[in-house]
Amino acid sequence: MTRLLLCTDLDRTLIANGAQPESLGALALFRQLVGRKDVTLAYVSGRHRALIEQAVGQFNLPAPDFVIADVGSTLYHVAPAAWLQDEVWCAHIASDWQGLLHADLCRLLADVPALQLQPAQQQNRHKLSYFAALAENAPSLMRAVQARLQQAHIRANLIWSVDEPAGVGLLDVLPASANKLHAIRYLMAQQGFQNDHTLFAGDSGNDLDVLLSGLPAVLVANADAQVKSRVTNANSAAAGHLYLAQGGYLGMNGNYSAGILEGVAHHHPALDAWLRAQQLKLSGED
Repeated sequence: MTRLLLCTDLDRTLIANGAQPESLGALALFRQLVGRKDVTLAYVSGRHRALIEQAVGQFNLPAPDFVIADVGSTLYHVAPAAWLQDEVWCAHIASDWQGLLHADLCRLLADVPALQLQPAQQQNRHKLSYFAALAENAPSLMRAVQARLQQAHIRANLIWSVDEPAGVGLLDVLPASANKLHAIRYLMAQQGFQNDHTLFAGDSGNDLDVLLSGLPAVLVANADAQVKSRVTNANSAAAGHLYLAQGGYLGMNGNYSAGILEGVAHHHPALDAWLRAQQLKLSGED
Protein backbone atom coordinates (compact mmCIF):
# COMPACT_ATOMS: atom_id res chain seq x y z
CA MET A 1 0.00 0.00 0.00
CA THR A 2 1.39 3.39 -0.99
CA ARG A 3 0.84 6.37 1.29
CA LEU A 4 -2.66 7.85 1.52
CA LEU A 5 -3.58 11.43 2.42
CA LEU A 6 -7.10 11.16 3.85
CA CYS A 7 -8.78 14.56 4.04
CA THR A 8 -12.19 14.80 5.67
CA ASP A 9 -14.70 17.46 6.55
CA LEU A 10 -15.87 17.29 10.17
CA ASP A 11 -19.49 18.30 10.82
CA ARG A 12 -21.93 15.71 9.45
CA THR A 13 -19.08 13.95 7.64
CA LEU A 14 -16.78 12.49 10.28
CA ILE A 15 -18.78 13.90 13.20
CA ALA A 16 -22.17 12.21 13.53
CA ASN A 17 -24.03 15.41 14.44
CA GLY A 18 -26.67 15.26 11.72
CA ALA A 19 -30.20 13.87 11.82
CA GLN A 20 -29.30 10.43 10.45
CA PRO A 21 -28.05 7.58 12.67
CA GLU A 22 -24.44 6.52 12.99
CA SER A 23 -23.36 2.92 12.39
CA LEU A 24 -22.11 1.18 15.51
CA GLY A 25 -18.40 0.53 15.31
CA ALA A 26 -17.75 2.75 12.28
CA LEU A 27 -15.76 5.39 14.13
CA ALA A 28 -13.69 2.74 15.93
CA LEU A 29 -12.78 1.19 12.58
CA PHE A 30 -11.96 4.64 11.19
CA ARG A 31 -9.58 5.17 14.12
CA GLN A 32 -7.84 1.91 13.23
CA LEU A 33 -7.50 3.00 9.61
CA VAL A 34 -5.93 6.39 10.34
CA GLY A 35 -3.65 4.77 12.90
CA ARG A 36 -1.79 3.05 10.06
CA LYS A 37 1.68 4.48 9.40
CA ASP A 38 0.92 4.85 5.68
CA VAL A 39 -2.20 7.02 6.28
CA THR A 40 -1.90 10.76 6.87
CA LEU A 41 -5.06 12.35 8.33
CA ALA A 42 -6.11 15.93 7.60
CA TYR A 43 -9.24 17.59 8.95
CA VAL A 44 -10.74 20.13 6.55
CA SER A 45 -13.34 22.30 8.22
CA GLY A 46 -15.08 25.64 8.43
CA ARG A 47 -14.50 25.51 12.19
CA HIS A 48 -11.72 27.56 13.76
CA ARG A 49 -8.91 25.95 15.70
CA ALA A 50 -10.50 26.07 19.16
CA LEU A 51 -13.73 24.47 17.92
CA ILE A 52 -11.79 21.73 16.13
CA GLU A 53 -9.80 20.96 19.28
CA GLN A 54 -13.09 20.92 21.20
CA ALA A 55 -14.64 18.51 18.68
CA VAL A 56 -11.68 16.12 18.86
CA GLY A 57 -12.28 15.75 22.59
CA GLN A 58 -16.07 15.88 22.56
CA PHE A 59 -16.53 13.27 19.82
CA ASN A 60 -13.45 11.19 20.64
CA LEU A 61 -11.91 11.76 17.22
CA PRO A 62 -8.41 10.62 16.33
CA ALA A 63 -5.73 13.29 16.46
CA PRO A 64 -5.00 14.56 12.93
CA ASP A 65 -1.62 15.13 11.34
CA PHE A 66 -2.81 18.34 9.65
CA VAL A 67 -5.77 20.69 9.99
CA ILE A 68 -7.15 22.98 7.30
CA ALA A 69 -9.41 25.31 9.28
CA ASP A 70 -11.54 28.41 8.77
CA VAL A 71 -12.75 27.21 5.32
CA GLY A 72 -9.16 27.01 4.05
CA SER A 73 -7.79 30.28 5.40
CA THR A 74 -5.55 28.61 8.00
CA LEU A 75 -3.43 25.48 7.85
CA TYR A 76 -1.77 23.73 10.78
CA HIS A 77 0.70 20.91 11.27
CA VAL A 78 -0.44 19.15 14.43
CA ALA A 79 2.59 18.16 16.47
CA PRO A 80 2.35 16.32 19.82
CA ALA A 81 3.11 19.46 21.79
CA ALA A 82 1.62 22.20 19.61
CA TRP A 83 -0.30 23.24 16.51
CA LEU A 84 2.14 24.88 14.11
CA GLN A 85 0.53 27.34 11.69
CA ASP A 86 1.83 27.26 8.13
CA GLU A 87 3.02 30.81 7.53
CA VAL A 88 3.92 30.07 3.90
CA TRP A 89 0.25 29.35 3.22
CA CYS A 90 -0.72 32.56 5.02
CA ALA A 91 1.68 34.56 2.87
CA HIS A 92 0.40 32.85 -0.29
CA ILE A 93 -3.24 33.80 0.28
CA ALA A 94 -2.38 37.27 1.61
CA SER A 95 -1.46 38.50 -1.86
CA ASP A 96 -5.12 38.25 -2.95
CA TRP A 97 -5.96 40.99 -0.43
CA GLN A 98 -3.18 43.32 -1.52
CA GLY A 99 -1.56 42.86 1.88
CA LEU A 100 -4.67 44.12 3.71
CA LEU A 101 -5.87 42.36 6.83
CA HIS A 102 -9.16 41.68 8.58
CA ALA A 103 -9.56 45.15 10.08
CA ASP A 104 -8.95 46.84 6.73
CA LEU A 105 -11.70 44.86 4.98
CA CYS A 106 -14.06 45.38 7.92
CA ARG A 107 -13.83 49.10 7.36
CA LEU A 108 -14.37 48.63 3.64
CA LEU A 109 -17.64 46.72 4.21
CA ALA A 110 -18.79 48.54 7.34
CA ASP A 111 -21.66 50.35 5.60
CA VAL A 112 -23.25 47.27 3.99
CA PRO A 113 -26.47 47.20 6.04
CA ALA A 114 -27.30 43.52 5.51
CA LEU A 115 -24.08 42.34 7.15
CA GLN A 116 -23.56 41.84 10.87
CA LEU A 117 -20.08 40.81 11.98
CA GLN A 118 -19.89 37.47 13.76
CA PRO A 119 -18.13 37.15 17.17
CA ALA A 120 -14.37 37.59 17.35
CA GLN A 121 -13.64 33.87 17.68
CA GLN A 122 -15.11 33.33 14.20
CA GLN A 123 -12.65 35.77 12.63
CA ASN A 124 -8.99 35.61 11.69
CA ARG A 125 -6.58 37.81 9.79
CA HIS A 126 -7.68 36.35 6.45
CA LYS A 127 -11.32 35.56 7.15
CA LEU A 128 -14.27 37.88 7.71
CA SER A 129 -17.43 36.14 8.87
CA TYR A 130 -20.83 37.84 8.86
CA PHE A 131 -24.41 37.04 9.79
CA ALA A 132 -27.17 37.95 7.34
CA ALA A 133 -30.92 37.46 7.56
CA LEU A 134 -32.30 34.49 5.64
CA ALA A 135 -34.74 36.90 4.00
CA GLU A 136 -31.82 38.55 2.20
CA ASN A 137 -31.32 37.75 -1.46
CA ALA A 138 -28.01 35.92 -1.07
CA PRO A 139 -26.84 36.15 -4.72
CA SER A 140 -27.61 39.87 -4.83
CA LEU A 141 -25.84 40.48 -1.51
CA MET A 142 -22.76 38.56 -2.66
CA ARG A 143 -22.62 40.51 -5.94
CA ALA A 144 -22.75 43.78 -4.02
CA VAL A 145 -19.98 42.70 -1.64
CA GLN A 146 -17.85 41.36 -4.48
CA ALA A 147 -18.25 44.63 -6.43
CA ARG A 148 -17.14 46.64 -3.40
CA LEU A 149 -14.06 44.45 -2.98
CA GLN A 150 -13.17 44.54 -6.67
CA GLN A 151 -13.20 48.33 -6.60
CA ALA A 152 -10.36 48.04 -4.08
CA HIS A 153 -8.59 45.47 -6.32
CA ILE A 154 -9.17 42.73 -3.77
CA ARG A 155 -9.55 39.17 -5.03
CA ALA A 156 -11.99 37.42 -2.71
CA ASN A 157 -13.73 34.11 -2.31
CA LEU A 158 -17.26 34.54 -0.90
CA ILE A 159 -18.92 31.55 0.74
CA TRP A 160 -22.62 31.61 1.65
CA SER A 161 -24.08 29.00 3.97
CA VAL A 162 -27.01 28.65 6.35
CA ASP A 163 -27.02 27.88 10.07
CA GLU A 164 -30.31 26.01 10.11
CA PRO A 165 -30.65 25.63 13.92
CA ALA A 166 -30.05 29.38 14.39
CA GLY A 167 -32.12 30.36 11.35
CA VAL A 168 -29.51 32.74 9.98
CA GLY A 169 -27.40 33.13 6.88
CA LEU A 170 -23.60 33.10 7.07
CA LEU A 171 -21.23 34.88 4.71
CA ASP A 172 -17.48 34.25 4.82
CA VAL A 173 -15.11 36.59 2.98
CA LEU A 174 -11.76 34.96 2.21
CA PRO A 175 -8.83 35.56 -0.11
CA ALA A 176 -9.57 34.05 -3.53
CA SER A 177 -6.91 31.38 -2.98
CA ALA A 178 -8.31 30.41 0.41
CA ASN A 179 -10.71 27.54 0.03
CA LYS A 180 -10.71 23.87 0.88
CA LEU A 181 -9.56 22.74 -2.56
CA HIS A 182 -6.62 25.12 -2.87
CA ALA A 183 -5.48 24.34 0.68
CA ILE A 184 -5.66 20.58 0.04
CA ARG A 185 -3.66 20.92 -3.18
CA TYR A 186 -1.07 23.03 -1.33
CA LEU A 187 -0.83 20.34 1.37
CA MET A 188 -0.51 17.62 -1.27
CA ALA A 189 2.39 19.42 -2.92
CA GLN A 190 4.05 20.16 0.41
CA GLN A 191 3.85 16.54 1.57
CA GLY A 192 4.43 14.87 -1.79
CA PHE A 193 1.02 13.29 -2.42
CA GLN A 194 -0.29 12.72 -5.95
CA ASN A 195 -4.01 12.72 -6.85
CA ASP A 196 -4.28 8.93 -6.74
CA HIS A 197 -2.89 8.89 -3.21
CA THR A 198 -5.32 11.51 -1.86
CA LEU A 199 -8.97 11.07 -0.83
CA PHE A 200 -11.46 13.69 0.32
CA ALA A 201 -14.72 13.05 2.19
CA GLY A 202 -17.51 15.62 2.49
CA ASP A 203 -21.25 16.15 2.80
CA SER A 204 -22.30 19.74 2.06
CA GLY A 205 -22.29 22.62 -0.37
CA ASN A 206 -19.01 24.11 0.80
CA ASP A 207 -17.36 20.78 -0.09
CA LEU A 208 -18.49 20.89 -3.73
CA ASP A 209 -15.33 22.49 -5.08
CA VAL A 210 -13.32 19.51 -3.81
CA LEU A 211 -15.95 16.87 -4.57
CA LEU A 212 -16.08 17.92 -8.24
CA SER A 213 -12.41 18.82 -8.62
CA GLY A 214 -11.20 15.53 -10.06
CA LEU A 215 -9.55 14.49 -6.81
CA PRO A 216 -10.73 11.08 -5.58
CA ALA A 217 -13.60 11.81 -3.21
CA VAL A 218 -16.57 10.33 -1.39
CA LEU A 219 -19.90 11.93 -0.56
CA VAL A 220 -21.25 10.31 2.60
CA ALA A 221 -24.76 8.82 2.43
CA ASN A 222 -26.21 11.34 4.90
CA ALA A 223 -25.27 14.27 2.64
CA ASP A 224 -27.78 17.01 1.88
CA ALA A 225 -30.24 16.02 -0.86
CA GLN A 226 -29.46 19.15 -2.90
CA VAL A 227 -25.76 18.33 -2.85
CA LYS A 228 -26.49 14.78 -3.97
CA SER A 229 -28.58 16.14 -6.82
CA ARG A 230 -25.87 18.57 -7.90
CA VAL A 231 -23.11 15.98 -8.00
CA THR A 232 -25.36 13.41 -9.68
CA ASN A 233 -26.23 15.89 -12.43
CA ALA A 234 -22.70 17.27 -12.79
CA ASN A 235 -21.72 16.95 -16.45
CA SER A 236 -18.00 16.71 -15.79
CA ALA A 237 -15.26 14.17 -16.20
CA ALA A 238 -14.21 15.11 -12.68
CA ALA A 239 -17.47 13.67 -11.35
CA GLY A 240 -16.16 10.23 -12.31
CA HIS A 241 -13.69 10.46 -9.44
CA LEU A 242 -16.50 11.00 -6.92
CA TYR A 243 -18.05 8.02 -5.14
CA LEU A 244 -21.47 8.33 -3.51
CA ALA A 245 -21.69 6.14 -0.42
CA GLN A 246 -24.75 3.88 -0.58
CA GLY A 247 -24.54 1.92 2.66
CA GLY A 248 -24.24 -1.82 2.95
CA TYR A 249 -20.45 -1.93 3.14
CA LEU A 250 -19.44 -4.06 6.15
CA GLY A 251 -23.11 -4.02 7.18
CA MET A 252 -22.98 -0.28 7.82
CA ASN A 253 -25.32 2.48 6.67
CA GLY A 254 -22.88 4.70 4.76
CA ASN A 255 -23.44 7.69 7.04
CA TYR A 256 -20.57 9.70 8.52
CA SER A 257 -17.42 7.61 9.19
CA ALA A 258 -19.11 4.54 7.66
CA GLY A 259 -19.38 6.44 4.39
CA ILE A 260 -15.73 7.47 4.57
CA LEU A 261 -14.71 3.82 5.04
CA GLU A 262 -16.91 2.81 2.10
CA GLY A 263 -15.21 5.43 -0.06
CA VAL A 264 -11.75 4.29 1.02
CA ALA A 265 -12.60 0.70 0.06
CA HIS A 266 -13.98 1.86 -3.30
CA HIS A 267 -10.98 3.99 -4.26
CA HIS A 268 -8.35 1.75 -2.66
CA PRO A 269 -9.32 -1.92 -3.03
CA ALA A 270 -6.06 -2.97 -1.38
CA LEU A 271 -7.43 -1.56 1.88
CA ASP A 272 -10.76 -3.38 1.55
CA ALA A 273 -9.43 -6.73 2.75
CA TRP A 274 -7.59 -5.02 5.61
CA LEU A 275 -10.74 -3.20 6.72
CA ARG A 276 -12.77 -6.41 6.65
CA ALA A 277 -10.17 -8.27 8.71
CA GLN A 278 -9.91 -5.35 11.13
CA GLN A 279 -13.68 -5.25 11.59
CA LEU A 280 -13.70 -8.95 12.47
CA LYS A 281 -10.93 -8.34 14.98
CA LEU A 282 -12.77 -5.41 16.57
CA SER A 283 -16.05 -7.33 16.77
CA GLY A 284 -14.23 -10.21 18.43
CA GLU A 285 -12.99 -7.86 21.14
CA ASP A 286 -16.53 -6.69 21.99
